[in-house]
Amino acid sequence: MKFRRFFRPTALLGPLVVLVGLVAAVAPVRAELDWRSWSADLFDVARAENRFVILDLEAVWCHWCHVMEEKTYRDPKVVDLLKSRYLPVRVDQDANPDISSRYGDWGWPATIVFAPDGSEIVKLSGYIPPERMAAILQAIIDDPSPGPSVLPQAEITASETSLLTAAQRELLLSNYDAVYDETNGGWGSVHKFLHTESMDYALEAASRGDEKAARRARQTLDAALNLFDREWGGVYQYSDEVDWKSPHYEKIMSYQSSYLRHYSLAWALWGEERYQQAAKDIVRYLTGMMRDESGAFYTSQDADLDRTVSGKTFYALPAAERAKLGMPRIDRNLYARENGWAISGLAAYHAATGDGAALKHAIQAAEWVIANRSLEGGGFAHSANDRGGPFLGDSLAMGQAALDLYAATGERKWFLAAARAGDFIDVNFRHATAGYMTTRTRIAEVGVFSRPVVQIEENIQLARFANMLHRYTGSEGHKAVAEHAMRFLTTNDVTSMRRFLVGVVQADEEVAREPIHITIVGPRDHADSRSLHAAAQRFPALYKRVDWWDKREGPMPNPDVEYPELDRPAAFACAERICSLPVFEPGELPAVVRRVSGVSRGAQRQ
Repeated sequence: MKFRRFFRPTALLGPLVVLVGLVAAVAPVRAELDWRSWSADLFDVARAENRFVILDLEAVWCHWCHVMEEKTYRDPKVVDLLKSRYLPVRVDQDANPDISSRYGDWGWPATIVFAPDGSEIVKLSGYIPPERMAAILQAIIDDPSPGPSVLPQAEITASETSLLTAAQRELLLSNYDAVYDETNGGWGSVHKFLHTESMDYALEAASRGDEKAARRARQTLDAALNLFDREWGGVYQYSDEVDWKSPHYEKIMSYQSSYLRHYSLAWALWGEERYQQAAKDIVRYLTGMMRDESGAFYTSQDADLDRTVSGKTFYALPAAERAKLGMPRIDRNLYARENGWAISGLAAYHAATGDGAALKHAIQAAEWVIANRSLEGGGFAHSANDRGGPFLGDSLAMGQAALDLYAATGERKWFLAAARAGDFIDVNFRHATAGYMTTRTRIAEVGVFSRPVVQIEENIQLARFANMLHRYTGSEGHKAVAEHAMRFLTTNDVTSMRRFLVGVVQADEEVAREPIHITIVGPRDHADSRSLHAAAQRFPALYKRVDWWDKREGPMPNPDVEYPELDRPAAFACAERICSLPVFEPGELPAVVRRVSGVSRGAQRQ
């Protein structure tokens, strides 16, 4: 090697410069890729240049996404192969619901390779080491035939009715039972977390007196306490060990919200201090670290401090030691969907505890979203500058949040916002055959993208929301939304495809029966009315309708029950077309509701 071309030796600097030159000469050049964003002309470019498209679907909070970026996508052989025949595209799944809804089952990071015509060649889940990635990329170049991970895209079909058959119900419940881990708690045998639909079903059954469901719910809730951050609050995404004691340290809004709902209801059911404390720790995290100065909520927090300090190291430290090192990155995007989730969680916490500050935070977030994300017709945008959309998830989450705020406050503006969101969903996302699409806007005109996505979990949530909206409004249109979603969910194609579908059973049960219905009759500014309303909210049932009729505001939105006008505030409980006599004392309301609804006293706290 000749170094004179790099420096002019001197008596003082010669040895240092020689060393620098040697390092520069022998150190490997860090391989870099020119990542593209998703764009409308992506496959036009791919066809013109005869390149495959490789999609790296990642998330700000995702630990293994960072590892893959650092190790796999900086490996020289991988980089050379990608530069030779591929268009590398990187997408933030939180910012792009139309893409993440299509590939969410694959987990993050998800790696999808497309032919230039938009057809899928391979779909991969999780971290891919450099050697394996290089082999896959070369194999695709040699033979671009679709691999075994690519299955024919199923047609969207409709069942003849909106309800499950007895055989379908038996299958889904059998699968639900089969995947429960009796030793460690939780549904599933690998990753451990509170599966939202499974826990919803267990808690609702427990609230109706099902002892087996109560035992499972409590075992799982107790085990999941291992996933809580006791220093900052909040809950980690999951454990990769069955004992629940090996967390992955991402903190994601969907988990914060669903855990907050579940522990709040558990506190209302059983009165165990540990459940209230768990819910309180999530509220502390949301309002202390995940809240923008505007009142809206952020999206997620990274699992790791940076590329050198992992979450396993960082989150083991006490708060004071963490502060010395810094803060794992917070995704400060303000999405309507994530805010809707947070609002619903806070409303559930307020219902169980009466915490007025939590309700205030929920209302502030809702008002911000309405002011900054509202669309004409009652729906909501995802962010300020969406690439696609509108997306079903945003209007669905905010519609549910508004309905939860109506139950929490009795204020009709929230009732109207929920109804408008439901109407917007029906107009903008209805699939002609059955179910509702993630978005009507195509993200490409070729290959798999020429067909819409009707996502199962979204339709479960929509069926439950629209059914409850129907119960509140009495609107046949809202009932029709629930039934249209159910005609997708109750097809054999759906009910036979995977194990975690107890949410379909729960939606089916809710569509088929009336919720527990508690109505407060009295002025909203009267202290006795407020006390009765608080007692109605505290009653521990997931499937519950709470109305507040102040006759000064005109007729009830859904006057399906005729209540007498009394000279003092009262509450009435109705279930299965039976209503109670007026209740004047808040402490008497739970027993009356149990008696009318047939719920056993032993299922709930005394």
